[in-house]
Amino acid sequence: MPYAPVVVKVWGDFACFTRPENKVERVSYEVMTPSAARGVLEAIFFHKPMQWRIREIAVLNGIKRFSMLRNEVSARMSDRSDGLTITDVRTQRHTLGLRDVAYLISADVYLPTGSTDADPAKYRDQFRRRVERGQCFHRPSLGCREFAAHFGPPDGDEQPQPVSDDLGLMLFDIDYGARNVPRFFHAKLENGVLKVPNAFYEGVPQ
Repeated sequence: MPYAPVVVKVWGDFACFTRPENKVERVSYEVMTPSAARGVLEAIFFHKPMQWRIREIAVLNGIKRFSMLRNEVSARMSDRSDGLTITDVRTQRHTLGLRDVAYLISADVYLPTGSTDADPAKYRDQFRRRVERGQCFHRPSLGCREFAAHFGPPDGDEQPQPVSDDLGLMLFDIDYGARNVPRFFHAKLENGVLKVPNAFYEGVPQ
C-alpha cells in the first residue's frame, strides 16, 4: 500500500534558485526548484540507499523579489598554485533573488530495486522526528548557502497562494549518471502548487 507523501514547511528571509541559462548574473526562478527541495530534505535526513522524490512544492507567500550586488571571485585556487590574490580576481555580480519565502515540500521516500530495505516507513519516521526536533545534518539553504532555511512540521493552516502561471522550462535535477547532464521540465504553477511530473523520476537510472 503506497504511503502519503511526507510534508515539511521551509521558509526564510531570502532565496535564489538560480536559472542556469544566466551565466554572469544570478537570476532566480519564481519558485523553488525540485533539486533545491531535494537538497533541503537531504540536509535534514538522508541515508543510503533511500532517495527523495519531490512530488509538489506549494508556495505559501507572495512572490517578491530583491536586488543586490555581491563581491565574488572569478577564479578558483588550484592545489598546484601558490595561492590566490583576492584583489586580482574579485568581481561584482548582480543577484535578482526572492525575499520572504515559504514553501510546503511534499516528497516520497524511494528505495531502489534490489535494496535490502523492503519498507520505507522507518526512514519516513526518522525524517518526521528530525523535523519535529529541528535536527539536521547541516543547515539547509534556499538556493545559495548564505540564504539559510528554517524548517518545521506544517501546522495544518497553510494555504498556497491563489496564483497560476506558466513558468516555462525549469531545472528538474542533474542526472549524475549521464555525465552531469541537467534535465528540465515545463513547470506550471497551479493555484500556488508546482507539481513534479512522475515520468521524470521513472526515467532516471537507478
